Amino acid sequence: MKIQLLAAAIAATLSLTANAADYKVDTDGAHAFVQFKISHLGYSWLYGRFNTFEGQFSYDAAKLADSEINLVIDTASIDSNHAERDKHLRSADFLNVSKHPKASFTSTRIVAKEGDNFDLYGNLTLNGVTKEVMIAAEKLGEGSDPWGGYRAGFAGTTSFELKDFGINYDLGPASSTVYLDLTVEGIRQ
Repeated sequence: MKIQLLAAAIAATLSLTANAADYKVDTDGAHAFVQFKISHLGYSWLYGRFNTFEGQFSYDAAKLADSEINLVIDTASIDSNHAERDKHLRSADFLNVSKHPKASFTSTRIVAKEGDNFDLYGNLTLNGVTKEVMIAAEKLGEGSDPWGGYRAGFAGTTSFELKDFGINYDLGPASSTVYLDLTVEGIRQ
């Protein structure tokens, strides 16, 4: 009897974890983006992106709270469409890429909301500083692709103060908050 109960418990545990699927973020096919904007002196928006990053996530629609994501960003890949500005953004005034060549995000918890929306909490490490951020996220969709694979896609937004990550270059009060937009499409492994 005890062996049967143990076998049933193991089978139940395996069936619960079998529903979660692992995905690789599709950066090779350019179906994932890490973009940002910041006010330029309060007069306009400066937009940019990070061209090189990688990541993976585990996703279970039935148990969203058990899902997780990890992203690693090459900070030298910053691209604001202006070579001299990008050089300055890579310097010690901002990202200090010679000392901190990588930024990362590792989820810590997910709180489901209405519909396909959820709050994704995690640790953002940027410029050698780690802080918890919350990304307001939504599931965009999932399903089979034309090449025989299976994909899931998500989008999210967050913002943070530059000073919270040790970036103290004075751009004026209108230019102290960075807004991030993330789009992640993953291929099930």
